[in-house]
Amino acid sequence: LQILAWGLRNMKNYQLAPVMSPSLIVECGGEMVESVVIKNLKKTPNFPSSVLFMKVLLPKEELYSPSLVIKVIDHRPFGRKPIVGQCTIDLLESFRCDPYTTKHDIAPQLKGLLSPNKRFLFCFFFKEEEIVDWWSKFYASIGEYEKCGQYIKKGYDTLKVYDCELEKVPEFNNLTDFCDTFKLYRGKSEESDDPSVVGEFKGSFKIYALPADPAVPAPPRQFRELPDSGPQECLVRIYIVRALQLQPQDNNGLCDPYIKISLSKKVIEDRDHYVPNTLNPIFGRMYELSCFLPQEKDLKISVYDYDALTRDEKVGETIIDLENRFLSRYGSHCGIPQQYWISGVNTWRDQLKPTQLLQNVARFKGYAPPVLSENGRKINYGGQDYTLEDAEANKILHQHLGPGEERLALHILRTQGLVPEHVETRTLYSTFQPNISQGKLQMWVDVFPKSLGPPGPPFNITPRKAKKYILRVIVWNTKDVLLDEKSITGEEMSDIYVKGWMPGNEENKQKTDVHYRSLDGEGNFNWRFVFPFDYLPAEQLCLVSKKEHFWSLDKTEFRIPPKLIIQIWDNDKFSLDDYLGFVELDLHKTIIPAKVPEKCNIDMIPEYKADGSQKAPRTASLFEQKSMKGWWPCYVEKDGSRILAGKVEMTLEVVNEKEAEERPAGKGRDEPNMNPKLDLPNRPDTSFLWFTNPCKTMKFIVWRRFKWLFIGLIILLILLLFAAVLLYSLP
Repeated sequence: LQILAWGLRNMKNYQLAPVMSPSLIVECGGEMVESVVIKNLKKTPNFPSSVLFMKVLLPKEELYSPSLVIKVIDHRPFGRKPIVGQCTIDLLESFRCDPYTTKHDIAPQLKGLLSPNKRFLFCFFFKEEEIVDWWSKFYASIGEYEKCGQYIKKGYDTLKVYDCELEKVPEFNNLTDFCDTFKLYRGKSEESDDPSVVGEFKGSFKIYALPADPAVPAPPRQFRELPDSGPQECLVRIYIVRALQLQPQDNNGLCDPYIKISLSKKVIEDRDHYVPNTLNPIFGRMYELSCFLPQEKDLKISVYDYDALTRDEKVGETIIDLENRFLSRYGSHCGIPQQYWISGVNTWRDQLKPTQLLQNVARFKGYAPPVLSENGRKINYGGQDYTLEDAEANKILHQHLGPGEERLALHILRTQGLVPEHVETRTLYSTFQPNISQGKLQMWVDVFPKSLGPPGPPFNITPRKAKKYILRVIVWNTKDVLLDEKSITGEEMSDIYVKGWMPGNEENKQKTDVHYRSLDGEGNFNWRFVFPFDYLPAEQLCLVSKKEHFWSLDKTEFRIPPKLIIQIWDNDKFSLDDYLGFVELDLHKTIIPAKVPEKCNIDMIPEYKADGSQKAPRTASLFEQKSMKGWWPCYVEKDGSRILAGKVEMTLEVVNEKEAEERPAGKGRDEPNMNPKLDLPNRPDTSFLWFTNPCKTMKFIVWRRFKWLFIGLIILLILLLFAAVLLYSLP
């Protein structure tokens, strides 16, 4: 039985005194072996000499194997040696091995054998104007392609998103390939004692059979070429991407979460960056800390609910063992990306180049060092030849890629079972409900030893910020609008006006002036709507922030598609206005308008059918085309069918903030009335409000309608007067 006694962690006080000078006793099958004493547990929690041996008679059948007992004793003054922690291992099968085939365990710290001055220098050659960021990579990796823009088409690499903790991924063996963590317990001497965990033992065991003949040489020993057991100063980068399905904490069934990070005595409380009113917050935060391993190995990440007046409540927490990630030969300290970038959003961030990492992996596995040839286009590794042409066959090459030998070395590394560049999904637990999930946290951690110099630049995972855009809508004319009313003289007419808004910004509804007394459904307006909105180009969504209730302290963010709703109304002075029809336009798939009103019909807008058999309309993106002008049909639903309610002539234009400053334009016909300048509409003389214009009412309504009646009455009156005078003057 070969024992790797690596160290002790998180030892609790015993009889009110701290554990200062512990040693380890291992018992199995009546045999016992004791380690050397750790002189000062706080300064050096690892054992000075780590490997112990013990010959013990074990049965061939696992069923009858004795238990393995680990005891920790503390060497105290006056010769006292109390047992301060104990662990019993019942099943030994997992520790059995064949000493002649097992590879030697060599921890990744051996990459420190490479000279630190050989580390990679990161150069940024230029800054590319493109809508590509880390979130494009993330959304491309989880299959939400509508949010990643041109990322996939450019041939950029993705990452692996695990739906569980990294240590629970089966192929990585719980990240305990170097050493396991065994929890130490303390027995109950009295009923009031707490039998909880009092510490941890870091170590491992190898069990193999010795030859029966003493003349045969003993098998090779395990646990050779161990890393330095002294403290290592490391730089830790914690990337918190987002949380999912958090437990509600507020009365509105939502939460105001923020992140709190604890590493030993270092605490980061990111209370200022809480995300209001959500159970699925996007944090996009990166925290950087320095620590000494193994003393500060437990990284605690907590999610709290922000409260302005009362104490903040903890939603849940998760704990990561940084030492296991640092010691694991799977390279879990920094995931291996798919491509070797020297610029752009995916710049290489490890301290060593892929060729240097490949040398270490070859050393771990007992291979000869990799041999480069043909100017780095060919590498012999593990007795096999790899070429750059084969590695990059059918792949899109782009300007961010680094030298060929590094790309080929990275291709080989990705075949060695190392941890890829990833995002892990960690479950949050609460101390009040230990076994019930309080939500999920998507994140990852990078650990870099400072002895190798500074690492590469960190990823920028800041949440996407919306850009300010302005939608300008000029309503020129309407035609064939439904005539909804009858005038006092019996004519069919409508007092037409047009209303418009963008969904999500209903408080910014705008409407034109009124074209009164339209007798043929035609209206003239020359009126401009101006709708500012916040837009995320990469996701092609509008970002709307508003308070859900008037008493809400914070605004809630919504992401909705950019759309425009145009409605035609009939104005009434003494009753509610009458709704005539509408058209809804998606700014990304805007229906191409008709050039003349005669070609504008209701068939331009396809009717939704459950079987999906409707004909796809001709559309274009207003963000790409910038401007459109023409006639769009408005319709209304009546008795389950659509009726054409009118046609509206408009100009649609989308401008960004800079273009809006260079080409200003006011609402309606207000100043600055430019780009283009809108003149007063050329309306007919019959367009007026009857009770505010009595003279026009007499001229255009009464006189025009009853002109001959008035003339006849006047002639009849004159004739009657003439007859009366005649009768009066007769003798």
